[in-house]
Amino acid sequence: MPRDVLPLRRNRDFLLLWSGSAVSMLGSNASGVAYPLLVLALTGAPGDAGLAGFVALLPQLLFQVPAGVVVDRVDRRRLMIGCDLLCVGAIGSLAAALLAGRLTLPHILVVGFVEGVLAVTYRLAAASAVPHLVHPTQVTFALSRNEARARGAAMLGQPLGGALFGLGRAVPFLFDLVTYLVSLVALLLIRGDFQRAREPRAARAALGRREFVEGAVWLWRQPFLRATTLLVAGSNFLFRALFLVVIVLAADRGAGPATVGLMLGVAAVGGLAGSLAAPAVVARISLKTVVVGANWAWAALVPLLLVADEPLVLGAVYALMCFVGPLWNVATSAYQLAVTPDRLRGRVLGAAGMVAFGAVPLGSVVGGYLLSWRGAESTIGVLSGWMLLCALFATLSPSVRAEATAEAVAR
Repeated sequence: MPRDVLPLRRNRDFLLLWSGSAVSMLGSNASGVAYPLLVLALTGAPGDAGLAGFVALLPQLLFQVPAGVVVDRVDRRRLMIGCDLLCVGAIGSLAAALLAGRLTLPHILVVGFVEGVLAVTYRLAAASAVPHLVHPTQVTFALSRNEARARGAAMLGQPLGGALFGLGRAVPFLFDLVTYLVSLVALLLIRGDFQRAREPRAARAALGRREFVEGAVWLWRQPFLRATTLLVAGSNFLFRALFLVVIVLAADRGAGPATVGLMLGVAAVGGLAGSLAAPAVVARISLKTVVVGANWAWAALVPLLLVADEPLVLGAVYALMCFVGPLWNVATSAYQLAVTPDRLRGRVLGAAGMVAFGAVPLGSVVGGYLLSWRGAESTIGVLSGWMLLCALFATLSPSVRAEATAEAVAR
């Protein structure tokens, strides 16, 4: 890193964005756990809880591309401020109705959906802003810290949500509201620009079909990014299916709820460790090696779940898989941000996110049906075959093997 570049720990704007988002993510993870608990408490119907979860996740699939268009057309900082303000209003309405005893299921569904749309928009804007807040040589390090932030917020926020709900049904949502206010204040204190100077409004083309497909078309025409986006979808399918499989397999081997919780905690620590290790790893090996190596690591680790007799050994294998994930995420995200034009960043990230997220519900459904039909061990066999195909694709794909600019990723 050049001597005149300010270290991230002294980069005021990046630290404000990072810390504000960290607090907000903590609140979102806490309320995310509380949503199904609240629905169950109000209606007593597991189906309603499942519906609430589905509606809250639906924007991740439907609004990636539209949100990307907005991120590329408007001032990103103001957009993120608007997202936080609207989230405060949405969560505040839910908490107020709950305290007044007037909360209904449709109200919960609307708030969950609105918060989901705003979360997608905020995330795309924040990711697009990173290259403008840090030096190009620091992008990989900044992304690794963002990855650690997300994993740490999930690891702490989920048990916190359950504990807060135990204090009172409205408490986790009031906590979420406060965290959005903290994020809002942090954004207001940032001085730097989140994007390059935009064209005057009159010079910009009218919003049309081209605006919505331009990011996807650009992404598809980049062979390496096209291949890695498909591989991300493949690994997302695997991990979503494995989450349920690992829990069922541990229970089959005598693990109680406390042991399962400890096992998943070990896996979360593995993911956090991978996030912190990512800059050092990515700096020493090529992007192509990360892509191929990560897929082969997963292909080798999935079958080991079959021979892990003890739940904690099972958790250790799962933790190794979670350790590899951030290395992959940081390396590919840094490359994508480095090569994507700023005017397209929101739309390209949105298009890639839509493909990647589309595999998540599919993995959940397939994993669940395979468990019901064939059992945990047979399901692991099927998933091992799936991961082997992904590893072979990564190894043999000309788009991955011939990527000459992989070393150009900002480190």
